[in-house]
Parts: sequence; C-alpha cells; structure tokens
Amino acid sequence: MFNEWFGLVFVIVNFILLLVCYRLFGKTGLFVWIGFSTVLANLQVVKTIEIFGLTATLGNAMYGSAFLVTDILNEKYGKDDAKKAVWLGFFTLLTMTIIMQMVLLFKPHEIDFAQEHLSAIFGILPRIALGSLVAYLVSQFADVYIFSYLRNKFPTDGQFWIRNNGSTMLSQLLDTIVFTSIAFLGVYPFNEWVQIFITTYLLKFIIALLDTPFGYIAKRFPAKP
Repeated sequence: MFNEWFGLVFVIVNFILLLVCYRLFGKTGLFVWIGFSTVLANLQVVKTIEIFGLTATLGNAMYGSAFLVTDILNEKYGKDDAKKAVWLGFFTLLTMTIIMQMVLLFKPHEIDFAQEHLSAIFGILPRIALGSLVAYLVSQFADVYIFSYLRNKFPTDGQFWIRNNGSTMLSQLLDTIVFTSIAFLGVYPFNEWVQIFITTYLLKFIIALLDTPFGYIAKRFPAKP
C-alpha cells in the first residue's frame, strides 16, 4: 500500500506547492507553474508504477495541476489569461521536445556517462511526443471554454466546484482519448488500449476531485498581477 498512500501525499504536496507559488508571485507564479508542470509531467511519465493493483505512469498529478492553474486564471483573471497560459505551456513543451531531441544527436565523448540516461528519458517515440502535444493543446483549450460556459450557468462562489470539476473532468477525458489514441491505438491490442485508457482516466478523475479544495483556497488569495 506504499504507493497508494504516498501517491496521496504526493498529490497534496503538488497542490500545496502550487498555492505557495501563487501566493508568493501572484499571476506570474501561475504562468511559471504552467511551463514548469508541463515539462515535469512529461519527464515523470516515463516512470511506471503499480497503484491500486493497476499499472500506471507518473505525471498525472503534475499534469492535473496545470488544469487547476487554468481554472484559477479563468476564475480570477479571465479567459484571455487562461488561454495565454495554455499557449505558454504548449510552447514550453514543444521547445523542450525539440531542444532535447537535438541534444541527443550530439556525438558523446568517450568518457560521457549521460547519453544513455538522457536517451532513456528524452528519446521518446515521435508518436508519443505528438500525442502529448496534441492532447495538451486540445484538452487545455477545452478546459478554458468549458469552464467559461459553466461559469455563466453556475456563477456563484459556492458553485465553483461545479465549474472546476466539470471543466477538468471533461477536458481530462478528452485529453486521455486523444493521447492514448495517437500514442497507443494500433500499437497495442484494442482490449489493452481500453485498459490503458480506463486506468489513465481513473487516476486523472481522482486527482480532479482532490484539486477542488485547493481551488477554493486560491480564490481567497488577493488577485495580484
């Protein structure tokens, strides 16, 4: 049960650090977190663990925090700032992918020890990289627009949980469909693809539920620029 309990602690620590970043640096801190979280999530995803008897990859907690950031921006600063954050995260992820693929092309010195390890982390298949980039862009913009729609339907502070959970869960469903389809459909048998899809979304669903209290805390912070 270590992974299950430690996973809960890990998720909470992720969201606490996000709140600290926002509290200290305001809106700028949220923009920084978007770039930071997209890079870390895509580094963590190469590590596979077993949790609740299922095989899963890391990165879901950090990736989920990016959706909380866009919801906070949308709630407190407006849709334009949320969209700006989405583009910032996408550009950061795209830049990391391009730069690190070029780094791997350098011929290592005979005493080098890092090439093999860097290749294991950054030498991802182009199909997986493409799936990650497309899924991020599609799902994050979906989150922004769904949140804005729900804010018109459920505008009160007490209904923030509807806006937050509704937008995140729907956009994460879209994210999971797009990513697993591009990265794994046709690579694995269909029944295995279904299992990967279900377990991936289940973890994202749980993380979306856990981020709501932190969203309410962020709403109480002064809306610093």
